Amino acid sequence: MEDNAVIFIGDKPVMNYVLALMTQFNKPVSRVTLKARGRSISRAVDAAEIAKNRFMPNLRVLGITIGTEAIPNDEGRTVNVSSMEIVLAKHE
Repeated sequence: MEDNAVIFIGDKPVMNYVLALMTQFNKPVSRVTLKARGRSISRAVDAAEIAKNRFMPNLRVLGITIGTEAIPNDEGRTVNVSSMEIVLAKHE
């Protein structure tokens, strides 16, 4: 069984990420990590909650990690961007 799958959250509609999450769990994967930065954090939370409440009631949140990443911009300065990882697993 594959240990962990990662889904990077971006600018697509939330339901695209819900479908990706459900597709990963149909494969032999024990847990899926949703990773998001900046404005995409709310989309990651929405995808996890929609999948858990509407489609997969046996889905459990194993952990949530928040942090800050320093990203260089075009002007040579570093910009701090919030980041979040949500680890989900099926509860048998």
